[in-house]
Amino acid sequence: MTGIDKKTARPFLAKGALAALVLSVAAAVFWQSPARSAEDAVVIPPPAMDEKAASGTEKAIFAGGCFWGVQGVFQHVKGVSKAVSGYTGGSAENAVYEVVGTGRTGHAESVEITFDPSKVTYGQLLQVYFSVAHNPTQLNYQGPDSGTQYRSTIFAENAEQKKVAESYIAQLDKAKVFGKPIVTTLETGKTFYPAEDYHQDFLTLNPTYPYIVYNDLPKVENLKSLFPALYSEKPVLVLASSKS
Repeated sequence: MTGIDKKTARPFLAKGALAALVLSVAAAVFWQSPARSAEDAVVIPPPAMDEKAASGTEKAIFAGGCFWGVQGVFQHVKGVSKAVSGYTGGSAENAVYEVVGTGRTGHAESVEITFDPSKVTYGQLLQVYFSVAHNPTQLNYQGPDSGTQYRSTIFAENAEQKKVAESYIAQLDKAKVFGKPIVTTLETGKTFYPAEDYHQDFLTLNPTYPYIVYNDLPKVENLKSLFPALYSEKPVLVLASSKS
């Protein structure tokens, strides 16, 4: 069975009884197939270099394919208070899903993570990012999704984050833990723009959606299995916090 393409599945985002019926039928058909992960997690060592201990909150921005799965993973990480799906790398006027999907805006689907560095470090977030959130050896695609908008990129918020990320990539490449070179790029000075509401909390709100079942739920299970000390059963949701 091949991966379920996000673009092909996109019509199911439409509202209404017909869309719900079609989605339920598609999900039923999907569940008749053997369940397996689109991407296997990779056990990797923690970073040899990390940020200095700090108090308060900090932000990190990661891109690694469709933001549904990346957001879903980091919403289950202890010490993360918010993980928002959005677009980074382009301009404000082009930060629109359909436009970003053309691959010509400079944007990447990304997730802005707000975290408490006294509870989870930037280096630990990078370890989760490289290990279970995506495959850092795939250039301009992740699984069934292709285009520069799905590139593997770390949008460093400051010089220290950039230094830690560069050091970790070099460490992992030297250890050859992936079997292929890491293609993750580092970009700085880019603004994050939140995605449309219907993209927020998508994994949690749509657990039977075929794309989520095949591509993303296994990532959350891998997080729970490989990083039990970091795993939080209850996700921090964007829409719930915005309504409180």
